[in-house]
Amino acid sequence: MTIKSVVFDMGQVLLRFDGMMLSSAFTNDEGDARLLNAALFAHPSWSLLDAGAIDEGTMERVAAARLPERLHPNLHRALAEWDLHQPAITGTNRLAERIHAAGLGVYLLSNAGLRFERAHARIPCWDIMDGWVVSAYEGLMKPDPRIYQLLCDRYGLKPAECLFVDDNRDNVAGAMVAGMEAHLFVGADALGHELMQRGTEV
Repeated sequence: MTIKSVVFDMGQVLLRFDGMMLSSAFTNDEGDARLLNAALFAHPSWSLLDAGAIDEGTMERVAAARLPERLHPNLHRALAEWDLHQPAITGTNRLAERIHAAGLGVYLLSNAGLRFERAHARIPCWDIMDGWVVSAYEGLMKPDPRIYQLLCDRYGLKPAECLFVDDNRDNVAGAMVAGMEAHLFVGADALGHELMQRGTEV
């Protein structure tokens, strides 16, 4: 079936999300950055934040319990400002704009917390998005097939006409269970090549 819409993940596809990179923005010491990353971005509770199951205050208390007190100010700043240190992945954003110009729908489906309210402004292609679904607002997370179906139901899409793009294999598998075509993201060039193979000139 012809692809009519491309559904993008956000972290590591449209915006970089690298815990060590983000942690390093809040300390000049590599060892402290590793501690901060382990307690915050790489901690299992971060997924609960993305799910909307805990708030940022709870996340800060969980992380603080795993850090020496001297790093608590760094933690507080990191949690308050991390999204301001996410660079865009230029190639993917430009490709999304070309996809939109070619007449296909462009959507976002992300496991992300309520900070998305501010973070989405850093996505260069945000203004051409036709719709979005974010886990913390829905109480569902990828790779649960229901969140892919929710996107389709909300915007009147047929799953088989959507190509879902994510850097996480489990999330790609979830999209396929939901009936979507799926692409494991490794870079904009490979995604553009797959679209051409599927008959979409971008």
